[in-house]
Amino acid sequence: MIKDPARGWAWTRALLGLCAEEIHVCGEAAAVDFVTELMYTTGEEVEVHNYKRLTPFSVSNHAVESLDNLKPGDCIVCFNKNDIYSISRQIEVRGLECAVIYGSLPPGTKLAQAKKFNDPDDPCKILVATDAIGMGLNLSIRRIIFNSLVKPSVNEKGERELDTISTSQALQIAGRAGRFSSVFKEGEVTTMQRDDLTVLKEILGKPVDPIETAGLHPTAEQIEMFAYHLPQATLSNLIDIFVSLAQVDGLYFVCNIDDFKFLADMIQHIPLNLRSRYVFCTAPINKKQAFVCTSFLKFARQFSRDEPLTFNWVCRHVNWPLAPPKNIKDLVHLEAVHDVLDLYLWLSYRFMDMFPDANLVRDIQKELDGIIQVGVRNITRLIRATEDQSASPETATSVRLPVLDTSSLRRGRGSKNQRKEPSVTDSSLSSRLVQDGLLTKELLQQLQKEWVREQNGGDSNSANKGKRKKK
Repeated sequence: MIKDPARGWAWTRALLGLCAEEIHVCGEAAAVDFVTELMYTTGEEVEVHNYKRLTPFSVSNHAVESLDNLKPGDCIVCFNKNDIYSISRQIEVRGLECAVIYGSLPPGTKLAQAKKFNDPDDPCKILVATDAIGMGLNLSIRRIIFNSLVKPSVNEKGERELDTISTSQALQIAGRAGRFSSVFKEGEVTTMQRDDLTVLKEILGKPVDPIETAGLHPTAEQIEMFAYHLPQATLSNLIDIFVSLAQVDGLYFVCNIDDFKFLADMIQHIPLNLRSRYVFCTAPINKKQAFVCTSFLKFARQFSRDEPLTFNWVCRHVNWPLAPPKNIKDLVHLEAVHDVLDLYLWLSYRFMDMFPDANLVRDIQKELDGIIQVGVRNITRLIRATEDQSASPETATSVRLPVLDTSSLRRGRGSKNQRKEPSVTDSSLSSRLVQDGLLTKELLQQLQKEWVREQNGGDSNSANKGKRKKK
C-alpha cells in the first residue's frame, strides 16, 4: 500500500503522522526492512513479529479448463467486473448457485455474500470474486482458480496498462485457500486456462521484491507557500510546478498526481480558498463513476456558497429513497450512490460545520447497503434483464454524446454580454470527461440545465441590484 503509485502518500502520512503511543502495522516480510529503516529516521522503536501460515496450500498440476469441472468450495478470481457478470451467469446456466464479491460493493454486502458462501447449509458453494477477497474477509475456500493472470493497473506515469500480477498479489490471493479455522484443512490454487498454469507456478516461485520507497504528496502548507509567490496560478499548475521542482531522498518517491489534477481542473471555476480546494482534491473518489464526479462538483459548489450540505439536501441529490435494482445498470448506480455517501462522510471529518449530518447519512448508507445486498443476491436475474434490454432494437443503437462547452465555467461568470447558453462543442475538460466515460447524456443535459438556471438567476440578481442602486 505504501508504495502504491497513486495513493501511497496517504499510507506514508498515516504511518508517520498518527498520534498514537503504539502503531500496529500488518504486511508481508518484504516490507519489514523498509518500515524499520523509515521508523529509524524518526527515532521510533520497532518490534517485529513473524507469523507462519498454519495450514498448507499447493499449486495444482491441472487447470480447470471448463466451468463444468467446478467443485464445492471453489473460488474463481477475475480482474474485471464484466468477467464476474459473465461467469456468474454461466454458472447459473449449469444449475449452480454462486456468491459474488468485488471491490465496489459496500462492506455489508461483501460480508453478506461471504456469509452465504461460508454457510454449510446454504446451496451456494461457488464464489466468483475479484482480488477484493485478498483483505478483510474470512472465507471457507478450498480452491482458488485464477480466471486470468492479467490485471489492469496504473504505472508511475499515470498510464493505464495490462500487466501480469506480481508475486505479492498472487500470494495474497492464493493464500485465501484452505485458511486456518475454515472447513478445508488444505488449500489448492490453479488456473482456468491450461496455458496460465505454468505462468502461475513461475510467479509463485519468485521471491517477493522488497519495498524500497514510500509515496509522498505535496502538503497543503507547501502548496500555500508556492501560491504566495504565484498568486495567479491555478491549483493544478501549482502542483505541477511543485512536483517538477521537488527533490526527495532515497526513501521516498512523489506519487502520481493525475487524479488530483483531474479534480482540481473540475472545480477550478468554483470560488474556494486554496486550503479547501486542496482538501477536496485529495478526496479518494472513483473518477470513472459519472454520478460520483457530478456529486463531487455539486458538493464543492454548495460548499463555496457557504451553505451547509444538510441531510435533506443530500437526500434530494441522490433521490432518496431508492428502489431495489432491476438490472445491472441500476446496481452500478446504487454502488455509485454509496460512494457519494462515503464522500460526504469523508468530507464531514474535515469540514464538520459544512457537512453536519454525518450520522443521518451513515444511517441511510446502511439502508442502501441492504438494498444493494438484495440486488447482488439476485445478480444473475439482473444480468438476464440487462441482456434482454441489450437485445431489444430500442437500446441496440449507439448514442453519440454531446460535449458541454465548459470554457465559460473555467473562466468565471464574465460580463452580461458574454453570458450565453452552453453550446455543444468540443472543449478540453468536457472532452476528457466524455472520453473517460465520466459524463453520460443525461448528466450532461442536467448540468446544462443547472448552468442555464444559474446564469438566469445571476442575471435577475444583477437586475435587482441595478434597481436598488437607481433607487
